[in-house]
Order: sequence, then structure tokens, then C-alpha cells
Amino acid sequence: MKAVLLIPDGVGVRNFLIGPFMHLASEMDECHVLHVIPDGLLPSYRNGNKNVGWHPLLPYTETPLSSVLRYAIAFAHMNWGDTQAMRYVRNRPINGSWRRRGVQYAAKLTGRVAASPGGIQALDRWHCNLVERLPEVERYRQLFQKLKPTVIFCSHQRPPIVLPATLAARSLGIPTATFIFSWDNLTSKGRIAAPFDHFLVWSELMRSELLRFYPDVTPDRVHVVGTPQFDPYATPELHWSREEFFARVGADLSRPLLCYSGGDTGTAPEDHLHIRALMELIRAGRIKGNPQVLLRPAPVDDGVRYDDVRRDYPEILYSAPAWIHTEPGEWASVIPSADDVQFLANLTRHADINVNLASTMTLDFAIHDRPVVNIAFDVADPPPHGIPLWDYYYRFEHYQAVVKIGAARFARSREELATHVNAYLENPALDREARQKLVQLEVSLPIGGSSQRIIETLRQIGKKDS
Repeated sequence: MKAVLLIPDGVGVRNFLIGPFMHLASEMDECHVLHVIPDGLLPSYRNGNKNVGWHPLLPYTETPLSSVLRYAIAFAHMNWGDTQAMRYVRNRPINGSWRRRGVQYAAKLTGRVAASPGGIQALDRWHCNLVERLPEVERYRQLFQKLKPTVIFCSHQRPPIVLPATLAARSLGIPTATFIFSWDNLTSKGRIAAPFDHFLVWSELMRSELLRFYPDVTPDRVHVVGTPQFDPYATPELHWSREEFFARVGADLSRPLLCYSGGDTGTAPEDHLHIRALMELIRAGRIKGNPQVLLRPAPVDDGVRYDDVRRDYPEILYSAPAWIHTEPGEWASVIPSADDVQFLANLTRHADINVNLASTMTLDFAIHDRPVVNIAFDVADPPPHGIPLWDYYYRFEHYQAVVKIGAARFARSREELATHVNAYLENPALDREARQKLVQLEVSLPIGGSSQRIIETLRQIGKKDS
């Protein structure tokens, strides 16, 4: 098999360039990676992968019309899909320059008119036909004619930068596949960015969601493979003892360790207030056992908003993710290190309880059977999202599974935060079966083998469609 991998962001780097997938890919007949990694960082990802060719993804600048069409497709998809999360996304206020506002208003209007499978497909064809004329598509076409890949695989289904390469592959008859990178993407995000031939998903649940929201996709084009995101959790060579982990973060081995996982500033604007509430409860003795708290911000968060609470509560252990902000403010340009992947594999094993706001980290900790308390109360008045947190994120379709299964406990007040943390400290086995059920639902296949399954799936796609 000769494969070309499209890695358009830091999440793709984490999932596919750090860990077993890249080692397996380097054993193919030929493998090439099209990426967004700055030249200065590339050697750390090339190391040990001698049979891999590395090429930067071409910059892709949309025209005003292609931008309107892309957003219109997203709004049409969200109007037709009409999940609770989609309703919130499409109804966000429009801000920015007059040009951006004009694009968004035009796209919203078009999206309302085209909110049907037929309308979405018509807009999609128009958009692809427009982009196909761009010089970037011809440059990719020339590259693929030279490399002669049997399959092209994209690590993330949403970034617009992958569209020209995908269209070039389609024009040459090269099969394409993409990975649906997160459990919420199909029910809460806009349209998949490019007309891929095949889709690799985490679970049977995700497979059913994709077929629901993309009725033009036939079942044989959707492949359940798990996710390499969690493969490091099943890699013994990465694991530290509890003693070593506590020593690395400066924690007291004799005391319980709570991990507060932050979200990004847009999704979780009250995180700094919520961890302050947690620390107040601990200092006041409302939470028993004298636990210590490790704060881990989201990789895209510079952590500045926590400065005040860290000053007031110097006992907070702080661990900034080892991700490099290559272009400050650009989510896709935050690139992870292998060290951070290993750290997270151990944090999720050794922290006694996780506290977060409707985060994917709920699933990370559930994999290691670590209890999770979800923050579900606002500190600010009025609430930043306009309605109470409980009526916001915890109504989103992807998170309803956590709520209905009972895989976490939900703190709808400061008092409930103390109650739930105390209950889990006293008995960590509470809700164990529910956590296991959540992992089985969301991931389906055994953790640790997804990279191999993805490679085998790509081999079959290359053979079948060649």
C-alpha cells in the first residue's frame, strides 16, 4: 500500500504522528505525510520514521464566494440536522468585521433555504466545483500523479485546508478516507469539509450517527476502528508508577489527588471561577480527606485566566499541557509533544477523581475507572451562555449518554460539588459499571489496537477501490 496522510492540525499530530500509528505506517510500501508542522519542530516527528516522505500542506485561501458557500453548507446541515447542539451553534451572535458579518448573514440565509439533503448536496457540488478551479488543486494533482498513492487518509474531517487535496485525489480516482476525530463532532458540528469516499469512526454509535446525518453515505463506506487517541493508555512502556507520577507533579503521596481539567475559554469561560469554588470548599473543610488539586488547562488555553486563583491558592499543583502554540490564537496550530501524550496517560491513571465541565476528559478518566464530577452550575450572573449550564452542555446529544448512563455525577451547586467529591473519595467504586458501559458505548473495540485496525482498513480501501 502507498498512502498519503493529511494531518491538518495538532489533534491529528497527537493521534497519528505520536504513538504506534506512524511506526506501522512507515512499514508500508510507501507513505507520505502532508502536514502543518513548522520546520523547526518537524525533526522530532520524523525521528525513527525513515521510510516516510514529509510535505507541507499548501496554504488555502478561500474566495469570498467559496467562504459563503462553505458556511452556507454548514448552516444548511445544522438547520436540517437540528440537534440541540446544532441549534446553539447556528444561533450564536455574529461578530467581527463588516466583511465577516456579511459572509455569515448571507450564509445563514442560504442555509435556511437549502436545509434538506438535496439542498445540502447541491450547495456542496457548487462549492466543490468552485474550489476545483483553484491552483492548489492542480498542484496537489501533480504531486499525487508523482507519488501514485493507493489511498489518501485525512486525520480530521473538518478543517477546510484538506478540501483541495481531497478534490485532487477525487479527480484522479484515488480513494479517500477520513477519521471522525471526536465523539461530539457528528451531533454538534457543521458539515464534513470534503467529499471523502470512506469514513473511519470510533464505535457503532458513531457509525449510526454518521449514517443518520449523511444519508448519501452507504453503510459499506463507514468503518468502525476505535480511536488512536486512547492507544497510549494501553501502552505499558509509557506508564509510570503512582510514586513516580506524584513525584513528577510535586504531589503528596499520602493524600488524594483531584484533577481539574479545564476547557477552552469559549467553551468553559468560568473554569477559573469553578476551580476557585473547589479550592474554597477544600480550605473550608467541606471536602474531606485533605485532597490536593492538580490543574491542567486545555492545550489551547494559555492559562493566564488562572493566575489570580493560583496566587490566592498557591497549593494548587499546575501542569500546563506540553503543546506548542505555533500561531497564538489559532486552535489548529497548537502542536503536541510526545511528552504530553505520556503525561496524560499517567494523569488519567493516577488522579483519584477528575472534575471538568462536560469534557471529553470524562471518557479519558472513565477508561481508567477514575470517577468524574461534572461542573453544572454557573458562578457568573447572568450565565455566560445565556442559560444555566445544566440546560446547556448537559442537553447536548453526545453528552446525554453520560447523563443517562450515570457515568459521572453532576454538581448543580457548590454544595453538590462537595457532596459528590466526598462520595467518590469515600468509595471510588461508585458508578463503576456505568463508566465501563460508557466506554463500551463510545469506543466499541478494545483500546490499544486502533492504529493496527486503521492500517488494515486503509489497505482494504486501497485494494477495493484501486
